[in-house]
Amino acid sequence: MVGGLALAMSALTSCSDDDAEPGTSAEQVSSASIPDVEAPQFVLDVRAAIEAVEAELGGPQEFFEVTSNAQFTNVFVAVDGGTAAVAYAYVDGELQPPAPKQTGATGNTFVAADVDYVDDRILSVVAVDLPDSGIDALSVYGDGFGATYVLAATSSVGGLLDIVVGPDGSVFSVDPI
Repeated sequence: MVGGLALAMSALTSCSDDDAEPGTSAEQVSSASIPDVEAPQFVLDVRAAIEAVEAELGGPQEFFEVTSNAQFTNVFVAVDGGTAAVAYAYVDGELQPPAPKQTGATGNTFVAADVDYVDDRILSVVAVDLPDSGIDALSVYGDGFGATYVLAATSSVGGLLDIVVGPDGSVFSVDPI
């Protein structure tokens, strides 16, 4: 099923070379034909929450994860050399007190500069390809090279999807959960 869904998403996000102008790839035509989608507040809150945490802690931090939805944004700060995490909630533009430190953390981290998605493009391809589905959250994870972006979506037929996208909204993979 995953392969079929990924194949369907791939077909939806590309066009034939017959539609391309000379010297233009099908991917460029496809990307250019997808309109920007005004970023909902939860997309904007990712960077705002990171900035609030860094202001609170007095400088740049490393993060395991930032997940944002319409209700709040969770920021997981890597501490103790990346062996522990401290979670912060960012709610209605306000940083909340930190949760207790969680030990035994592992995984890749990222820094604020790695969060380079385009606000009005990050949801574009998925919004066009799955117009009857709702995008419920955006998560940013460290991937060993920078950041990876995962959209959580509720399918129009009732399923849940994790959709890995690039900074411009291009779809890399779709996994039912």
